[in-house]
Amino acid sequence: MAIEQSPEEIKQHEAELDHFKMTQFHLDGKVAIVTGGNTGLGQGYAVALAEAGADIFIPTYGKAEWDNTRRLIEKRGRKVEFMDVNLTEPGISDKIIAEAVEKMGHIDILVNNAGTIRRNPLLESKDKDWDDVIGINLTAVYHMSLSAAKVFAKQKSGKIINIGSMLSFQGGKFIPSYTAAKHGVAGLTKAFASELGAYNIQVNAIAPGYIKTANTAPIRKDPARNQEILDRIPAGHWAEPYELMGISVFLASDASDYINGAIIPVDGGYLVR
Repeated sequence: MAIEQSPEEIKQHEAELDHFKMTQFHLDGKVAIVTGGNTGLGQGYAVALAEAGADIFIPTYGKAEWDNTRRLIEKRGRKVEFMDVNLTEPGISDKIIAEAVEKMGHIDILVNNAGTIRRNPLLESKDKDWDDVIGINLTAVYHMSLSAAKVFAKQKSGKIINIGSMLSFQGGKFIPSYTAAKHGVAGLTKAFASELGAYNIQVNAIAPGYIKTANTAPIRKDPARNQEILDRIPAGHWAEPYELMGISVFLASDASDYINGAIIPVDGGYLVR
């Protein structure tokens, strides 16, 4: 049975609906930091945010693909700056945030994309592999998020987008350090969201499924493992990198202001099987 509304209630409801505009997805005037945004999925996130109107600041280790990434972003009419850094260096996160603010004027979005992976059977694991993976995939995410949050809290706005994984939910094979780090990223996302929501800061994570990247090339070349994965993906195929770009724009935009602490799978349905 339909509930009748008064003319005043109908008018108020229409006003609420009219509040939604497609411009909420636009990032004009915004500045995004994308760690490791010069290659791979990170480059895709950086280009997507630039396409939506944001200027981009990229802290990364080494200068690979700087020229190509600069071309991709500048052809969209956006500004891009790079910083050659080691994200595991003590105190580096504050320096990155300070340089981003100095060069770009302000910051609005942080994408914690930089990461690494080491594949070995558990019984052959090396301490250095553990330390290296946890250092870049988890500890650096904590420090970058905290440094950015201090700026965002003062301006009472900001978006932090972490990059999780299917291994934020599962155990995986041959990658205990990566699995631990990505579980940790999910936990950090929730913990930061719980405290920072009061400052109008949204903290969420993207959990990519099986994507065609350099990191996954060895798996795709293994016929048995490749088929095992495909059999679990309802979409029936590995994702192309561009299929991760839309979610990054959404989480960076005003359209996601009431989403906080979410770990969002982009996996073709992998987790439902």
